[in-house]
Amino acid sequence: MKLDPFYLIVDSAAWIERLAPLGVKLIQLRIKTMDETGLRAEIRKSKAWCVQHKSQLIINDYWRLAIEEGCDFVHLGQEDLQTADLSRIRAAGVRLGLSTHDHVELETAMFAEPDYVALGPIYPTTLKKMKWAPQGLERISEWKRRGAPIPFVAIRGPNPHPPP
Repeated sequence: MKLDPFYLIVDSAAWIERLAPLGVKLIQLRIKTMDETGLRAEIRKSKAWCVQHKSQLIINDYWRLAIEEGCDFVHLGQEDLQTADLSRIRAAGVRLGLSTHDHVELETAMFAEPDYVALGPIYPTTLKKMKWAPQGLERISEWKRRGAPIPFVAIRGPNPHPPP
C-alpha cells in the first residue's frame, strides 16, 4: 500500500469541504469532544466530500463509527489498542494506522500489523501536552529500518518553517 505523501489532520467536515476540492487525497478527521450524533454527522459529511473528490478519509479513534460509515481508515493511539477490536476492523475492510512515540510503542504497533505507522512528534508542539521529546527527522530513517515494509507517516507538529 502506498499513502499520499501529503496527509492533513483536521477537526471538522468544514475543513474537508475546503481541502478535498483542492486535491488533498488523504485527510484525517480528528474530533475529540463531540457527542455521537454530531460525530456521526461530521463523519458522513466528510465521507461524502472525500468520495466526491476521490480522497481517502481517516477517522481518528472512533473505530466503530469508521466501520459503520464505511470509512477508508481508522487511526488509533497506543491507548486505543487495549479496547479496539482489530479483527472486526480488518473484517470490515477498514485499514489501520497507529501512533507511536518511542521504540516500545513502535514494537507494540508492529505486532498489531497496521497498514501504516505514524511517528512523532518530529518537532515541538504546543497543541497538546506530550510526554515525549521531539523525535527529529533523523529518527524517521532509524524507525523505518526497524519496521516492516509499510508506510511510515511523520507527525510533524506545528512549525512555522517548511519541512526540508
